[in-house]
Amino acid sequence: MSTTLTPPAVEVTRPPAAKDRPWAAVLALARFEARELLLHVPVFVFLLLYLGYSVYSLVAAERDGMADYPVLQDADRAPQSAPQLVALAVLLCVNHAVLRSRRHGTERHFGVLPVRPWRRTLAHVLSVVPFAAVVAVVVTAEFAWAALKPGAVGHGSVAELAVAPLTVLLAGVVGVLLARLIHSAFAAPLFVVGLYVLLVVISVASDGTSPHWLTWLSPVVPETGGAPLPSALLGRPAAWHALYLAGLTVTLLGAALLVSGRRTRPVAVVTAVALAATAAGVAGQSPGDSRQLTEARTMASVSPEKDQTCALRAGVRYCAFPEWTGRTADWAAVVERVEQLAGGRHDRLTVRQRAEARYGLTGDAALVPLAGPGQITVGTEWGGNRVPEFAVGVASVLVAGSEKEASGICDARAVTVMWLALAAQPDPMSAFAHVRLDDGTEGPGAVLAPTEPLAMSAEQTRMVRELLHRPSEDVTSAVRAGWTELTSPETSLTRVAHLLGVRSPEKEENRDDPCAA
Repeated sequence: MSTTLTPPAVEVTRPPAAKDRPWAAVLALARFEARELLLHVPVFVFLLLYLGYSVYSLVAAERDGMADYPVLQDADRAPQSAPQLVALAVLLCVNHAVLRSRRHGTERHFGVLPVRPWRRTLAHVLSVVPFAAVVAVVVTAEFAWAALKPGAVGHGSVAELAVAPLTVLLAGVVGVLLARLIHSAFAAPLFVVGLYVLLVVISVASDGTSPHWLTWLSPVVPETGGAPLPSALLGRPAAWHALYLAGLTVTLLGAALLVSGRRTRPVAVVTAVALAATAAGVAGQSPGDSRQLTEARTMASVSPEKDQTCALRAGVRYCAFPEWTGRTADWAAVVERVEQLAGGRHDRLTVRQRAEARYGLTGDAALVPLAGPGQITVGTEWGGNRVPEFAVGVASVLVAGSEKEASGICDARAVTVMWLALAAQPDPMSAFAHVRLDDGTEGPGAVLAPTEPLAMSAEQTRMVRELLHRPSEDVTSAVRAGWTELTSPETSLTRVAHLLGVRSPEKEENRDDPCAA
């Protein structure tokens, strides 16, 4: 009996052929991991919430007339905050995905596969790119929606628009790097919590005002709260910040590849260059407001006429910052309507655009009334409630002669001012509620204006309400006929009621009202 022995197979080692295409395997793995990321509940939910919020914000903004008049240097950074939830979900879930093989005990099996650890690391990073791309598309769509509005003014920044997608990409790279450094599922959540606690401690230690260089180390620095400013007065190092985010993302990616075993010269060089770019971005964004910027902001706040373009329309001079010159027609429409109700009375009116820029983008300081006769303030915002508020300012100057004099109106002239301002609106009663701080049309209250608010008593409010329910032609005739008395601070409220044909107040003075003498 004979036995046949089969010799063992000889292992043949050869370099990978061109048809093996290792990068195709990386891309295939990246596509698979991207689908898996989307199926993670946090990513799916937060991405869905982000898309829903973006659509809702556009729809809700359309109900407010201010959306028709966007300022593009504000619109470009408005979408930066919402994607942070997507970035947080991506960080946690991509970290979870990288650690999947260790949780399931299959890490040792990857050693026999052609996809090396560093390629798997790169695939996980690439799996985040679709989510950053979705955010980029949404941000671009939101900005384009604003930029295409006929009333849009100003200039946007590509660097500001790049912040949101770069933040998502950076979060994904951080999640991958943490997984390669610390093989624990608790590392990413603890990192997020620790970072949040650190930011809170820094904020408390600095009384809520962190140093400029520290503030700009955060991926997103929205700086909102104040009125829009001209582009030249923003003082935001947007380009340096985008460079910082891009450089930091590539630096951490290089670190993740090095940790995963890809210790080659090209990776080291790219990482070093990215680190240098990050340092350059940090250095560029760290300095605070320059002396030139501070002086320019002061000049724009104190002497705006030095940097404004003026145009004459129907005898009224309109002066605006260069980016807002297209708004003069909208301002003129309001002025002309109020003037028509007042019988065409105006003595060399000047509508001057103003902005309080000395406190930066987050300052919300009130504008001081102008002392010059016939000068009317208009802000950098327009549409919505800003229109009747501007009408109140126009009517106040027509009645009192100047904004400084109008700021002291606490007498019967308030009735004439409010009727002139509100009767010129398409929906007077709705505008009445919108310009009041209490959003009501009864009782005493304060009325918003471009500068200082106007105080109204309960009887004045009642008289204005009755006037708005009367035919506009009848009231217009009464206002024109009794203009001299209606604009005199000596005229009593009872006399004003008689001139305008409404019920007289029960008492001339009411000590419970804010306008009581």
